[in-house]
Amino acid sequence: MLKQQLQQKLQQKLAPSQIQTIKLIEATKLELEERVRQELEENPALEEDYESMSDTAEPTNMDEVEGEEEDDVPEKSDIEEKDEEDIYENESDKDNVEFDSDDYDYGEYDRMEEEVPAYRLKINNLERDAKQEEVPVSDGMTFKEYLEEQAGFLQLTECERNIVRYIIGNIDEEGYLRRSADMMVDDLLFQMGEDSSESEIQRLIKLVQNLEPAGVGAQNLQECLLLQLNRKSKTDVIEYAKKTISNHFESFSKKHYEKIQRSLNIDEDIMKSIITEVVKLNPKPGNAWSGDVLEQTKTTIIPDFILENNNGKLTVNLTQSNISELRINPDFKNMLNDYNNNKQNQTRELKEAILFVKQKVDSAQWFIDAVKQRQQTLLATMTAIVEFQYNFFIEGHESFLKPMILKDIADITGYDISTISRVSNSKYIQTEYAIYPLKYFFSESILNDHGEEISTREIKTIMQECINNEDKHHPLNDDEVAEYLNNRGYPIARRTVAKYREQLNIPVSRLRINF
Repeated sequence: MLKQQLQQKLQQKLAPSQIQTIKLIEATKLELEERVRQELEENPALEEDYESMSDTAEPTNMDEVEGEEEDDVPEKSDIEEKDEEDIYENESDKDNVEFDSDDYDYGEYDRMEEEVPAYRLKINNLERDAKQEEVPVSDGMTFKEYLEEQAGFLQLTECERNIVRYIIGNIDEEGYLRRSADMMVDDLLFQMGEDSSESEIQRLIKLVQNLEPAGVGAQNLQECLLLQLNRKSKTDVIEYAKKTISNHFESFSKKHYEKIQRSLNIDEDIMKSIITEVVKLNPKPGNAWSGDVLEQTKTTIIPDFILENNNGKLTVNLTQSNISELRINPDFKNMLNDYNNNKQNQTRELKEAILFVKQKVDSAQWFIDAVKQRQQTLLATMTAIVEFQYNFFIEGHESFLKPMILKDIADITGYDISTISRVSNSKYIQTEYAIYPLKYFFSESILNDHGEEISTREIKTIMQECINNEDKHHPLNDDEVAEYLNNRGYPIARRTVAKYREQLNIPVSRLRINF
């Protein structure tokens, strides 16, 4: 039986302006600059203030931070005060906005979500007074563009060329084809209107697998290794290697070499030669696609913060931006002032034009405030991290790194834990020792024999050194590593050792044996 009824309930909901502020906080320095340029192109009321070129933020001294009055401690940002009255109206109220209202209305500002790449840390041994210039990210041909360029030399029909282009589009950055032929048949029919058979797709996949680098287009590791072995000159060892990978891949991956020897009826020397040949192969051909053909595109870290050490006094600065400060276009302000001073005898067309101007001005003002709020949030968070890890930034050694979690910094700054997580995501700080990601400073803790809190990062470092120095013919198992750590004063259980070993991407002892 259907019936109507009224119901009251409370519901937390982020306003569009709050969502966009969150995205700005999470954005990296390069992403922010791109976001600002996009906003400058789309909003005519926003412009750069070339007359007041200055640093993004004023330097913040650690002593000043420690001596701040309680009133100066940053409060929670607007994006966390979900219960406060939002000064901005929702999109649905756009048509009801009046000229004299102070309500704000903003559209969505989308930012492309990209997976953050795995950067390498770079040591910086420059003097403190040395001039430090930002190095721009180099441009180059992408992996898929490189494959498409090679495919351009193949003798193909227009239909075949489209299918090959689609196959290349499904190859990931490691060089593997992550889509099966039968699935691509359906995709091509619905997305591109290309009617092809599974056998036709398989034939074109074989053509793609003939491209450089060797092993590209494989659907699994076994096929990738076989594709590379097929490119090598035919010798007895290569033929045995093909048989090993084709018929005994699981045994080979588990290092059951004696079983393979008995199956292929070969001696130990040939087995060693097979291992040597297979080890030379590249399990991820996409990671080294340039070879001698092209210069591989390099990724350069541009830090978001710079830490200066002046005789023990630490100062955190935000790095300079490639764009100047933002302001509202004076012409748009004058148009609004003229309308407010002369509201009589205004035509409907003029009112609509002024409404458009007001919306753009309000949107520009919100964006300026959001950028400033982002800078303040980042600076307050980084200052709290430097204060918490003061000894590490002075000494530069990992042993001085204190256990620290997101809640520790959230309690210091007054921000929400989710805000601290967004600030620390894909952000980097340049110190006198190296460039570190902010996530590097967060770690859990355990108690040693003396009851002191020790960072798990220190435990992992000792564990890594222990495994690196082990006898490779008789590697240590998890129980032996746990015993070693316990003798060093770190009471670690075997299960904890196994967890840390997996986090360090260290295989089990059986797979670390050198044949």
